[in-house]
Amino acid sequence: MANLLLISVIVIATCGLVYELIAGTAASYLLGDSITQFSTVIGSYLFAMGIGSWLTKYLHRNLIGYFIRVEILVGVVGGCSAMALLLLFDHVFSFRFLLYFIVSIIGVLVGIEIPLLLRILKDRFEFKDLVSRVLAFDYLGALFASVLFPMVLVPYLGLVKSSFLFGMLNISVAIWVLYALNDEIPSHRAHKLTAILAMVGLTFGFIYSDKIMSIAEGSAYQGHVIFSQSTPYQRIVITRTAQDLRLFLNSNLQFSSVDEYRYHEALVHPVMAALENPRNILIIGGGDGLALREILKYPAVEHVTMVDLDPAMTKLFSSNEMLTSLNGKSLLSPKLTVINQDAFVWIRQAAREEKPPVFDAVFIDVPDPSNYSIGKLYSTTFYNELKGVLNDKSLVVVQSTSPLIARKSFWCVDNTMAAVGLKTAPFHVYVPSFGEWGFVIGSLSDYKIPGNFPAGLRYVTPRTVQDMFYFAPDMAHVDTKIQRLDDQALVRYFDQEWSEYLIY
Repeated sequence: MANLLLISVIVIATCGLVYELIAGTAASYLLGDSITQFSTVIGSYLFAMGIGSWLTKYLHRNLIGYFIRVEILVGVVGGCSAMALLLLFDHVFSFRFLLYFIVSIIGVLVGIEIPLLLRILKDRFEFKDLVSRVLAFDYLGALFASVLFPMVLVPYLGLVKSSFLFGMLNISVAIWVLYALNDEIPSHRAHKLTAILAMVGLTFGFIYSDKIMSIAEGSAYQGHVIFSQSTPYQRIVITRTAQDLRLFLNSNLQFSSVDEYRYHEALVHPVMAALENPRNILIIGGGDGLALREILKYPAVEHVTMVDLDPAMTKLFSSNEMLTSLNGKSLLSPKLTVINQDAFVWIRQAAREEKPPVFDAVFIDVPDPSNYSIGKLYSTTFYNELKGVLNDKSLVVVQSTSPLIARKSFWCVDNTMAAVGLKTAPFHVYVPSFGEWGFVIGSLSDYKIPGNFPAGLRYVTPRTVQDMFYFAPDMAHVDTKIQRLDDQALVRYFDQEWSEYLIY
């Protein structure tokens, strides 16, 4: 029996860390800035564990009974945590209060578990053996959770199913302890009934978790959610109304089918039309294939390399009939090579090859710099590496958020590109779904606005492109810090400016 209790340490340690990772992931999905969210969630969780450990000194009798109650409570609260966070995101006065309240409750309960087990087992092992075994199993469980979470749980189960599953594991520990130590536990029948009811409830939640997520996302998004998937990198959601198809990554709108042509024509054609016979093209991001659709309108293009981190994105937009009709089946083009890899790492490797590839045009169509992981793709380090795959006539364009709402953020991108020796040509376009949206062209030689474009474009004309390069006084250039890897000023600008806008 003592050895079985020791083995349970692995289970409860795994469960405890999984709940922590779920909270951090949900916060980063919903609030952005993953480093801040994980840092504050981990700090709050560990502090709460300390409180839980301290509270155990007030428990004197029926320690096994207390242990069972704690397992039931942590199983229910932890098991329902992801569902609560996702369902209530838009329906509570302060999501952060809810987040840290749930994290704190779980942390206190998890903090009680190990001290209670140590006290329960203190007469069954020598102290040195007891401490070494319990802590070794505890750390082993943490390792197991840290590997299991990104490689299995998120991609195959998602947050809601994972939390219900591990809640069930906590309840399982309580149930087998109840049956193994039946005679040592007062009110064991009430405990059994409570544990069984909790197990039934969590099992029901696990089975119907997809419907729960549909309810959660249906309340969070306008329109009908027709696709949702959690990958190791992001949460992908696609919604549809009568005439509009929308893509959201981690709750942030990426495009609306009603007006995405404005964004993608503006991203692509001022660059492609300015080049003479562009043959070799690089797209960083752009896994939806919409920028590629515009690039392939130039017959001179011979090869396109797309570096997009998430294989789920490129697979989805190359196989779903509704989405391939939107991107013109561009991801199925024989001219395309897709590389699912971190673009920062790929560029460093490509630029340092003995004969690095040289691209006529580079399109950086990645999400906004809302966190430090994405922010590195806007840094001086990245742009310096990027110069290694350019020639004197190559053009680079970077989507650069809104110069109206996030003025400092936009000009930080421009100033950072200029800081590495690129000549910049900033411009903007009005996209109804986003508002005023900005881009920055960078090159090693002077950029000239083109006057001829492919036939059949819906927005871009010589006149509209000329207008794109004019900035009204409320969007005009401002001095900013430079975005560097060791001081990501852009991420701070972005978070501050967009937070103020959303609050307003």
